[in-house]
Amino acid sequence: MARLTRTESQARTRADLLATAREMFLTDGYAKTSLERVAEEAGYSKGAVYSNFRTKSALCLEVLALIHETKFTELSDLLAGEDDLEARMERFQGWAERTLGDVGWTLLEFEFAIVARDDPDLQAALVSSLSMMRGAVAVQLQALADSMHLTLPMSAEDAATTLLSLGLGLGIQRAVDPGISARLITDAVRAMLAAAQRIPQS
Repeated sequence: MARLTRTESQARTRADLLATAREMFLTDGYAKTSLERVAEEAGYSKGAVYSNFRTKSALCLEVLALIHETKFTELSDLLAGEDDLEARMERFQGWAERTLGDVGWTLLEFEFAIVARDDPDLQAALVSSLSMMRGAVAVQLQALADSMHLTLPMSAEDAATTLLSLGLGLGIQRAVDPGISARLITDAVRAMLAAAQRIPQS
């Protein structure tokens, strides 16, 4: 087996630390997870962790960014395709049931937001993260509307803010009471598309 280059070794170390931190943050929460514990669990020295992540908050921000990327990639794949709206909405419904209210993810987001409350730099990072999430939702909504030759009843950005707000609130409620159906958000997308105007085809 070829020996890893220094760059490849550093990349592997970083990926291992992120994977371990993700599991620990989601299982134990932000407060109970330390950089020292991440290093120990991943099998690296504390120095390896600190050389990749200056602080626990920096590590958590990267973990959350990776979770967001994974979730929105899943969503994009589910909504893509040429099949009818109902088939795509059923796939979206399944994703929402599995995703909205995931206890580890939901509580980590909530806990980290509290931690960031009195830290202007973390607040700015969360604002940027939320903006990126809104942008990702807006892109998905616009693509869905375009595939059906529809004009949304509001801007894609406003539609994304509306649905993201519903999704976040529903996620918090479902984390407490998993019996609440995620179909509310699917119905909201259907209602939004029902209010859209059809674009005349030439």
